[in-house]
Amino acid sequence: MATNKVTTNVIDMSGNTGGLVWAKGTTAERPTGVAGDVRLNTTDSRLEYKDNVDWRRFSEAAATPSVDFYADFLVVGGGGGGGKGANSSAQNAAGGGGAGGLRTSFGSVSGNSSSAESQLGLGVGVSYTVTVGAGGAGTSSSSSQEGADGSSSVFGSITSLGGGGGGEGLNTAEGRPGGCGGGNGGLHTGSGGAGTANQGGNGRRGNQFGNAAGGGGGTSGGGGAGTTGHDGLSVSITGAAVFYGGGGGGGEYASGRQSGGQGGGGDSGTNTTGALNGTDNLGGGGGGGSMSSASQASSGGAGGSGIVIIRYPNTRTITVGSGLTSSTTTDGSDKITSFTAGSDTVSFY
Repeated sequence: MATNKVTTNVIDMSGNTGGLVWAKGTTAERPTGVAGDVRLNTTDSRLEYKDNVDWRRFSEAAATPSVDFYADFLVVGGGGGGGKGANSSAQNAAGGGGAGGLRTSFGSVSGNSSSAESQLGLGVGVSYTVTVGAGGAGTSSSSSQEGADGSSSVFGSITSLGGGGGGEGLNTAEGRPGGCGGGNGGLHTGSGGAGTANQGGNGRRGNQFGNAAGGGGGTSGGGGAGTTGHDGLSVSITGAAVFYGGGGGGGEYASGRQSGGQGGGGDSGTNTTGALNGTDNLGGGGGGGSMSSASQASSGGAGGSGIVIIRYPNTRTITVGSGLTSSTTTDGSDKITSFTAGSDTVSFY
């Protein structure tokens, strides 16, 4: 095609009601170009120009990036660690760790039996932070100790808090607050650690004799008395139903384990062996330590790490920062990218 070079300083088109027709093509079809070139990107239907380094979108009047498409999300925080039983003749068991908080837009229910949230409107070429929260550490010291809290998971504006650690066995220890609350130590008869609205339930309490501690709160709810961990919530964002966010089982003065909640909650310890860890990438709480008549307190289990899952149209491509561990699958007309570790940014095209 011939090129016509315009040599005048001003091109006056004020008498026309039409518009300029720009060169156009997809992101993949971008030419090398020179500074000042302008084209219509048909991938995102935006005008872009070439600066001295790269192709850039023209600025827009909106204070926030415009929405190019919508995506579903599941964000689960890391589970809290279980407490350690008391190493004394008091026979005091420790509470199970609370599960990581859960927020999702997929399905009809989100954490703590709240309504599912709205999908996120995302922009093309915008960087979004993704962080997968680690589980709280288990307890293995020689003395009674409360469990460590889990860490929060993040996708853009969505944050799900880490679960609260389980209460220790020696004192009247309440479970710690978090996305889901940790279970109380055996001597504490009040409410378990507080969960967070729209993320997860409270931890449970044991009994006043100290030989049965409370289980951790789960993402489907929590509270009340009992040594088993509360169950998590089933979410089918990957195309298959999976339970996330089960609370850890509370320790007791007995040889058997108390079960963690469905969704990765760790079982409590026995009077001779340590509690089990919560399951990684489910955000389960760690099991609480138990106590034997021989003054042998078992250790609390670590909380399981959280997860971030994004479900978006398969016409979009995701770019993932090197600090994240991820995998992408397809379900129908959607892609599903699951992040299982790390922290970095992602963007879509």
